[in-house]
Amino acid sequence: MTATIRKHNNNADSAAPLCRTRIMLAIAALLLLLPVGCSKNSGKNLLPLTLLWTDGAPDQGYRQAMREFVQGISSYARVSKPSFIVIPQNGIELITDTGDTAGAPVTAYLDAISGVGQEDLYYGYNADNTATPSGTTAYLKGFLDIAKTYDKKVLAIDYCSTPSYMDDSYSKNNASGYISFAADRRDLDNIPAYPADPYHVNASNMPSLSIAQNFLYLINPSAYDTRAHFLGAIQDTNYDVVLIDLFFNDGSPLSSADVDSLKTKKNGGSRLVICYMSIGEAENYRYYWQPGWFPGTPPWLGAQNPGWPGNYKVRYWDPAWQAIIYGNDSSYLKKIMDAGFDGVYLDIIDAFDYWENRW
Repeated sequence: MTATIRKHNNNADSAAPLCRTRIMLAIAALLLLLPVGCSKNSGKNLLPLTLLWTDGAPDQGYRQAMREFVQGISSYARVSKPSFIVIPQNGIELITDTGDTAGAPVTAYLDAISGVGQEDLYYGYNADNTATPSGTTAYLKGFLDIAKTYDKKVLAIDYCSTPSYMDDSYSKNNASGYISFAADRRDLDNIPAYPADPYHVNASNMPSLSIAQNFLYLINPSAYDTRAHFLGAIQDTNYDVVLIDLFFNDGSPLSSADVDSLKTKKNGGSRLVICYMSIGEAENYRYYWQPGWFPGTPPWLGAQNPGWPGNYKVRYWDPAWQAIIYGNDSSYLKKIMDAGFDGVYLDIIDAFDYWENRW
């Protein structure tokens, strides 16, 4: 029961051509002509008619709905822990009202977050260990630099394994004022052997994200045979921040003692421990998944992501899905907080792109 690792891909959910829209309208029109009575072939494998041709779009729009979701998560956590860290990954366009760098920064959203995470900034956008096109880098940096002007920490993740590329990634991100992690495996299931020490290694205490100089992104513990092995491997490092999953391989959550054991670097300085949580897709290996769930049942559950079996699109604006994520004592976020994490790292923030371009 480990976190499924994602690859951000602007092309994966791109808008369909006009002919597809016409086909769907024709199908919808045909369905309206069908008998509405029950038949012996009716059953749970048939989606409700409305799900075939409407997404039940949020009144405030897909982007604002995601902003409000993140803001709600932040507000809930900070009632009991004002310093709680919230970092959305990807979906960087949400920081402006128009979704481009000329737009006005959305201050309510920026106030709710502590930093932003961005994958594939310099390496990995089209293929691992391959430089990201310069135009894509420039596009993303335009937004990341806006976030930085609002004192939001930028965490960049590049996917590259050649040492010279890893050096280049760290150097370029540092020059941009970002902290970064050069992941030599997209599975994010290891601590890279190179470089031997974290970039800008230090023995300073980390009372806040703002002074962190490096981080480790290790959310898939499947390569570790025991919990003690996994925890020990992290304890033996000097990263300022570690991003991990709440759950170990057997599906059991890390305890508060486990998390606390990671809050000291090998060199003695304190560090921050932040938990990964996907909020834009449901994962069928998580504790909340119920037998009998399939797209359309419950109503907020969408199609399976063809690139990541076991991961399902969600209507993230639906109160029932949001109640699974935060706002009550049985929620995912409350489990993370009870385990003593310093913050949360939110994935699939760019789910708005899927829903905007669904048909």
